[in-house]
Amino acid sequence: MYDEIAPNVYDVTLHDGGNGRYRAFLFDVDVPTLVDTGLADTAEVLFDGLEEIGLDPERVVITHGDGDHIGGLEAVRDRYDVETWVPDRTAVDDSLVDRRYGDEDAIGPFTAVHVPGHTPDNHALIDEDRGVAVLGDAVFGSDARGLPAGYFVLPTGFYSEDLLEADENLERLLEYEFETGLVYHGSSVRSGGAAKLSSFVDFVGKPE
Repeated sequence: MYDEIAPNVYDVTLHDGGNGRYRAFLFDVDVPTLVDTGLADTAEVLFDGLEEIGLDPERVVITHGDGDHIGGLEAVRDRYDVETWVPDRTAVDDSLVDRRYGDEDAIGPFTAVHVPGHTPDNHALIDEDRGVAVLGDAVFGSDARGLPAGYFVLPTGFYSEDLLEADENLERLLEYEFETGLVYHGSSVRSGGAAKLSSFVDFVGKPE
């Protein structure tokens, strides 16, 4: 199942059950680019979604090393002729990696932004020209925590290595403009993404 969540940006659902929703994002940009690969055991679902879209990835970018983001990388690499980009802090077999990247590196139309806290290697990928940001697990969609959809919340402490660091580092994302904020858990924010994130980070009464 997939949804064209923005022009030439596809949200591919890999699992939507009692254990939460997993997804990957496919961008039809300079080079068809897949951002994250889901779990190892959702690879066939990912392939089915890509086939429905009718676009084979030529580049794969991993946001961080959690299993639901990198688990399908080997299967994707085996199936497609792709160049793989992985954060320089992500522990993964080097045979699966073509390029390592870090903070503020350019990957095609994307700028990588290091947003540690959830994990030490977590990155967002922002395409300001298209107004789209893939936020990794820097934030979840608000409905992932039982709130109305359309806003952002922090991941739970249960899933984060350092929740205080995750909160503080959201300020790094405020330097960028984007309309659509894509998340992996809960619903993505389709309009006013940067403004809503700014309101969440710089809340009324926030201490200086």
